[in-house]
Amino acid sequence: MYDYMRALEHRFTPDTGNAERRQELETHRQAVAALLDKQGRKKLLRLVDAHTAAQEEMALSSFIAGFRLAWGIAMELGTDGKYSYEQEQEQINRLKN
Repeated sequence: MYDYMRALEHRFTPDTGNAERRQELETHRQAVAALLDKQGRKKLLRLVDAHTAAQEEMALSSFIAGFRLAWGIAMELGTDGKYSYEQEQEQINRLKN
């Protein structure tokens, strides 16, 4: 399911200027790496990789949650599209009484 959701996410999530931001982050990462020894650079790369993976997982989870919400709303509305909040509230009030 995650592969399908990831494909949907890529299709419906626009890339809005992320290339410039990524380049800027890479420039900063290289500047910090230049200050570190070999072992420090390895740790920095592991940290950057872990952070990137966490961000991607959170983005996908958020997309899936939004998709499920939209799917649930669509299912509640049914196929006729004749949903009325006021009618639903009246029905709920009738059931309570």
